[in-house]
Amino acid sequence: MFIFGHVGITLGIFYLLSRVFSKNNFWIMVPWIAFGALLPDFIDKPLGRIILAETIGSGRIFAHTLLFGLLLGLSGYYLHSKGKPELLIIAGASFCHIFEDQIWNSPEVFFWPFLGWGFPKDTISASFIEYLMIILSRSYDLGFTDVFISEIVGIIIIVLLTGKYISEKRKIIRN
Repeated sequence: MFIFGHVGITLGIFYLLSRVFSKNNFWIMVPWIAFGALLPDFIDKPLGRIILAETIGSGRIFAHTLLFGLLLGLSGYYLHSKGKPELLIIAGASFCHIFEDQIWNSPEVFFWPFLGWGFPKDTISASFIEYLMIILSRSYDLGFTDVFISEIVGIIIIVLLTGKYISEKRKIIRN
């Protein structure tokens, strides 16, 4: 999954949850949700594919683990109890990212460090720019159906939510 898939699908999940469980304004949470939806990649891609490329060589390391999600969630819960919900929102969106990546298919990453201290190397061994170009091309290639479909679904959700937002703002302006 890539940017639109992570952001769009996570926004869709949070929107549905906010409609069912919350009286809070969903729209003020959107930047935190979008940031959290990409946070594991913001941390792991530069760290594992650039800084530690020679030793780890993977873009799914520390921030794609259950441990990271739990620590972020516990910190967020603590701050939420102090009246600052942003980190809890980021933690929830980061959990969505991990599940959207289907990290349970890589148990040595998901359950790190409980199954060992190492991380499996990516199947793509290239410089960061080459890696990025390969990933970008796969995201919009019909041959890689899972990634392509998630990107299209994410874009559709973003468009629908943008339309909903504009519609709600127009109602406020009219009143």
